Amino acid sequence: MNETKGLIFDIQSHSVHDGPGSRTLIFLKGCPLHCEWCANPEGMEYRQRPLYRVTKCVHVKQKCVRCIEKCPYGAIKSSGEEELPLIIDWDKCEKCTTMDCIKACLNDAFVMCGKYYSVADLMRIFTRDINFWGRNGGVTFSGGEPLAQKEFILEVLKQCKEKYIHTAIETSAYTSREHFLNVFKYIDFAFIDIKHMDSDKHKEKTGVGNERILENITDLIESGWPGRLIIRMPVIEGFNDTDENAIATAEFMKNLGLREMNILPFHRLGESKWRQLGKIYPYKDCEGTTDEVLGRIQDIYLDRDILCYVSSDTPF
Repeated sequence: MNETKGLIFDIQSHSVHDGPGSRTLIFLKGCPLHCEWCANPEGMEYRQRPLYRVTKCVHVKQKCVRCIEKCPYGAIKSSGEEELPLIIDWDKCEKCTTMDCIKACLNDAFVMCGKYYSVADLMRIFTRDINFWGRNGGVTFSGGEPLAQKEFILEVLKQCKEKYIHTAIETSAYTSREHFLNVFKYIDFAFIDIKHMDSDKHKEKTGVGNERILENITDLIESGWPGRLIIRMPVIEGFNDTDENAIATAEFMKNLGLREMNILPFHRLGESKWRQLGKIYPYKDCEGTTDEVLGRIQDIYLDRDILCYVSSDTPF
């Protein structure tokens, strides 16, 4: 019987902003949402694919043509420009299975995004890291959307529970009710994102409505789940930074007895990743969220007896 494997695009040890204590952070590929501001766009697709890192490319400086010669689809061409040395037809890349550009490049300008890990592989990593977590640390699953890899996330969580490893998740909660509640049997701590309380506006910027998300949060609380839940919202200018949306979110939380919100300032740290994927970043001209806006939104929650943490200022 084949062992279940998960497709992971990054693993970070000693993360201190993704749950209590020091944690090992696992980023799983695949996401049903396509948020236009996403800081980890390489996690959207559930497939392995190359990333093109322009700053590593020596095509113009050293006249290197190894990737151009090796590509079986003719997807890579010279631009003659040092700022963007190569022009890549990413549509042609989608049918590639050999990734010859990665094998050919000696400077890591082309690198693979996504690696398959078995549950046993991850458990060995956790065993390696466990002595560095401290008393309150553990494992956090992020993405992408960790719930999208259904069989894998369940199997690894069950193994974690057998080993008494503290588990946390960062999720959009966009999945079936059955899967959502089943996974949360093995979760101790969770961040769940609510991007917007208006479903139409939510769909406009993420590709999906919010009904399933809000229903899953409601069902989780009504199930008597004993873990700690912090609702999270990235503050995006012109999208969800209004008083109206903050008030609606606060009222939703109060009705469920939820008392912790974490608002995240917008940043453009993911812009380079969009370029590496050959994609245009819709928010490239958007400025970071100001302290004034964050303070105004924080006050709305505090006035309604909801603790509101800004950015990484979370009391774990």
